[in-house]
Amino acid sequence: METKRATVYFDPELHKALRLKSAATENSISDLVNQAVRYALAEDADDFEAFTIREDEPLLSFEDVLKDLKTRGKL
Repeated sequence: METKRATVYFDPELHKALRLKSAATENSISDLVNQAVRYALAEDADDFEAFTIREDEPLLSFEDVLKDLKTRGKL
């Protein structure tokens, strides 16, 4: 797999945590960062899919939701 190089600046405490996790898991910091970015992008993709599935649902105002909850004795 071809890789690309990038410079990333970490908060010192995050960098320390990454170094410790890297040592504990025997994964490089690059591997840990790549895994985290993949996970974040996969979550975004899931969110977009959920938005697409629900885009035809009717919109409810916050006020209507509160009224409904009150009517059903939830508030």
